[in-house]
Amino acid sequence: MASRIRSGDSVIVLAGRERGKTGRVRLVDREANRVLVEGVNLVKRHTKARPGIPGGIIDKEASLHISNVALVDPQTGKATRVSFRIEADGTKVRVARKSGEVIASPKPE
Repeated sequence: MASRIRSGDSVIVLAGRERGKTGRVRLVDREANRVLVEGVNLVKRHTKARPGIPGGIIDKEASLHISNVALVDPQTGKATRVSFRIEADGTKVRVARKSGEVIASPKPE
C-alpha cells in the first residue's frame, strides 16, 4: 500500500501548539498513526547520567498524530492533500491536490 506521508517528507503542522511549523518527517509509526517531525513538538526529558552520556534536562522531539500534519506542496510551499495517479509507464506516484505537481519520493538515508 502506498502511503501519503513517508519518512523524509517535508510537512507542515496543522493543529496544536506547534501549528504553522514545518519540518522533515524522521519516523512514521503506522500502527499508532503518529509521525516524528524534526524540530517540532519539543518536550523536556530528565535523563540519568550513563557512561558517555551526561545526565540533565534535554529537549526531545515527541510524536504528533498523523492527522495534524500535511505535506508541503512542492510548487507553492503550502499545505496540500495528496492523491495518487498511475503514470503511463505503470508507476504509482503521489500528486499534490492543490497544484497537481508530482511529489517526489524522499531519498533514503
